[in-house]
Amino acid sequence: MSRHYHDGELVEKNFPIDKIDEHFGSKDAVWYDLVRPTQEDFKILAEELGLHELAIEDSIKGGQRAKLDHYDSHLFINLYQARFPNDTPEVDLAELAIFVTKNAIITVRQNDEFSMDEVIKRWDESAELAHYGVAFLLWGIFDVVIDDYFKVIERLDDELEDLEDQLFQTNPKDTSIQRRSYQLRKSLVLLRRAAVPMREVINPLLKHNGDILHNEMLPYYQDLYDHIMRVADWTDSLRDLVTTLLETNLTLQGNRMNMIMKQVTSWAAIIAVPTAITGYYGQNVPYWGFGQAAGVWTSNILIVAISGALFWAFKKRDWL
Repeated sequence: MSRHYHDGELVEKNFPIDKIDEHFGSKDAVWYDLVRPTQEDFKILAEELGLHELAIEDSIKGGQRAKLDHYDSHLFINLYQARFPNDTPEVDLAELAIFVTKNAIITVRQNDEFSMDEVIKRWDESAELAHYGVAFLLWGIFDVVIDDYFKVIERLDDELEDLEDQLFQTNPKDTSIQRRSYQLRKSLVLLRRAAVPMREVINPLLKHNGDILHNEMLPYYQDLYDHIMRVADWTDSLRDLVTTLLETNLTLQGNRMNMIMKQVTSWAAIIAVPTAITGYYGQNVPYWGFGQAAGVWTSNILIVAISGALFWAFKKRDWL
């Protein structure tokens, strides 16, 4: 996929990579998307745009952290799109490498996981900004990526609220709570790994790249920076909340175990009373009431009275 904007107007789409040099004018902005690029593709781009070999190597290998590298003729940006690939709250990251020059943006994808459809839609919806050239194209990519971060963090927040409700149910399922807590913590770690470094990608663009960013686009990038700061803070808050939730779950388990031990001990004490009395009256020696009905009545009354007193005492202390 490719696009050519001239003086803010989209004039051509899907031109071949060997024709990219024909679209570099003072009022031109070019976007070219490479999916599973070959060495020949990079050779053409390196000749036309002067791409640094280290930046090309990073885009080929992948697995880089989100970052912004400065080179003499261009910028190299690596970032990640966060999304839910299925119905479970497990975050998946899709990597995108971007080469930025004064008149061109080259996006590099090693697979189709990072969808450019939303980016193209955002460009079309904000066509009135297209006359800002490369700054507009780069803003569209950032805006979609950061919006996806918000979608993911809102879903994780909802999952945590649901987990909190389960935690304080009468009969909580501890195994399910622990499993979901671990999944959410893992997703938050992945999201934080993608989102937090984006602060160090956008902030330098605001300060040191006036040759690429028009002054009129700075408020849009400042808005992106504010949004990514919100995502970072929100992610840290939810991560702390997951930790607190796990600790609370362990505390509740300990409290429930203590209550069970109290109940078992209380019933054992109550049961010990008839056992002791019947054992005493079962002695094969003469005592008061031996061989008489009075002895039976005395032992039964003692069993009921003492057991009842213990039950009332334990119930009053909330042990039963």
